[in-house]
Amino acid sequence: MGQSALINVIFKAAEKSARGLIRDFGEVENLQITRKGVADFVSNADMDAEKAITRELSRARPGWGFIMEEGGVVAPEEEDGPSWIIDPLDGTTNFIHGIPHFAISIAAIDKPLAKGGKIIAGGIFDPMRNEFFFAEPGKGAFLNDRRIRVSGRRNMGECLFATGLPYLGRGSEDDHAMALKETGAVMAQTSGIRRMGAAALDLAWVAAGRFDGFWEHGLNIWDIAAGVLIVREAGGFVSDFAARDKALQGDIVAANSNCHGDLLKLLRKGRDS
Repeated sequence: MGQSALINVIFKAAEKSARGLIRDFGEVENLQITRKGVADFVSNADMDAEKAITRELSRARPGWGFIMEEGGVVAPEEEDGPSWIIDPLDGTTNFIHGIPHFAISIAAIDKPLAKGGKIIAGGIFDPMRNEFFFAEPGKGAFLNDRRIRVSGRRNMGECLFATGLPYLGRGSEDDHAMALKETGAVMAQTSGIRRMGAAALDLAWVAAGRFDGFWEHGLNIWDIAAGVLIVREAGGFVSDFAARDKALQGDIVAANSNCHGDLLKLLRKGRDS
């Protein structure tokens, strides 16, 4: 399948910003790093990548708005116009520690989320593996030039899940305790859990069948907007922890259609224990 004009715009922007990320990753020891809250870092590479992305997207789609991790919100020229949702470096902590697992996530939304906006395109680019995951509504999900589908596993004992956990400076003591309960409930009934440190790639890997599911609390829309669309177009289910279609608000459970319900039950069991 040939890429649409919108997907081509996303890929071109991601590819251009990736060049700088790869260069900076090769010299990670020399990066100037500032703190963005306790144990939450943002590097010069983050901001440079975002600038490269916004330049490319603005050139391709003048007048669109932006919802950005570093740059905040820039309203579209038309009140209910479309916007780009950008995470220029998902997995910043991996990046600055020299761990080659991070990605660029870009999604397009047709109007503000508060006014019923829908994600109309999404792309996640892993520059270290040269893997571009992308999707548009009704057209399926793809990895480079290959169609992808979520896994078909049904037995929870054979399933491998991914998650994100709170850490110093993120989440209260109660949040930390709840995360441990949820993780304990899932690990006792499954093939394993991975904590990879890049939510966008976790979702992309669910779409590609590498993980059978993923859950995390308290994410931002730029972490997951592209990934939610890609998982759904790959045949997966995505919801919040109450099985509602509210994952873009930040609490997300994504899995193949066979084990999504079972994963929700395990997580609920953990919280209630």
